[in-house]
Amino acid sequence: MAREHTYEATVTWTGNLGEGTAGYKAYTRDHDIACPGRPTIAGSADPVFRGDAGRHNPEDLLVAALSACHMLWYLHLCSVAGVVVTAYEDAADGIMATHPPEGSGAFTRVTLRPRVTITAESDADVAARLHEKAGANCFVARSVNFPVTHEPEIVRA
Repeated sequence: MAREHTYEATVTWTGNLGEGTAGYKAYTRDHDIACPGRPTIAGSADPVFRGDAGRHNPEDLLVAALSACHMLWYLHLCSVAGVVVTAYEDAADGIMATHPPEGSGAFTRVTLRPRVTITAESDADVAARLHEKAGANCFVARSVNFPVTHEPEIVRA
């Protein structure tokens, strides 16, 4: 039987400059993202869409969520398989295509590029193969309708 897990977030628009949305340039895209018991995240739109480059945008957060979910599954699978990971860093990127004239868009792909350092005693082949299993298990990757690919690099300590 499936178990359900609930996640909560409150997004509050903070960009009213006094006129609300009276015009396209009359407001900022700034907002706060709050999850119970955690620090608030300062959000905005991508600068291309009149957002603040100093704040996280939803597109960045989606790529980060995919990367973090993959990493957490990968670390779990490595611990079960006896692969000892001592460092992990992912330089992920995502591609989103927009559709003029209305400006709607969608992600077309996200590529994860984890650089994983393992101990000399760990099996590098197993470490490499576990990325596919992590990708198949990742909750976030299983929830999106575009490909999430992996280009891992395995480094022995």
